[in-house]
Amino acid sequence: MINFYSENNFNLEDETRHEDWLKRVISSEDKKLGEISFIFCDDEYLLEINRKYLDHDTYTDIISFDDSVGDILGGDIFISTQRVEENAGKFSVEFSEELKRVMVHGVLHFCGYKDKTAEEKKLMRSKEEEKMQMFHVEQ
Repeated sequence: MINFYSENNFNLEDETRHEDWLKRVISSEDKKLGEISFIFCDDEYLLEINRKYLDHDTYTDIISFDDSVGDILGGDIFISTQRVEENAGKFSVEFSEELKRVMVHGVLHFCGYKDKTAEEKKLMRSKEEEKMQMFHVEQ
């Protein structure tokens, strides 16, 4: 099950299409879906989570809490829609595209992909691109 919640005034358009896409992403990695919740929020909300749980005092676009067990993916993915909007402008992409990138980034973390080293970041970026293309494929 994939849940979408909002702690700000953001509403995800076409939740069903996003859910179907994320299920295909998970399946394409030979994983199974448990329960994943996406929580959309503002910068201050996510900053507080960053301080409280990760002891980081910085703004970020995403924080994920992985509760996966084996190949069954689950957890909470918090996304700052303010940060996504700012990054979309910085990277000259549409908000909807940057949002998909961040959403799939969280799911890829649950699949076991990391992004600490340069090599891990390169693989993560490649996987993001690959999985984003799946959004545009009708099933």
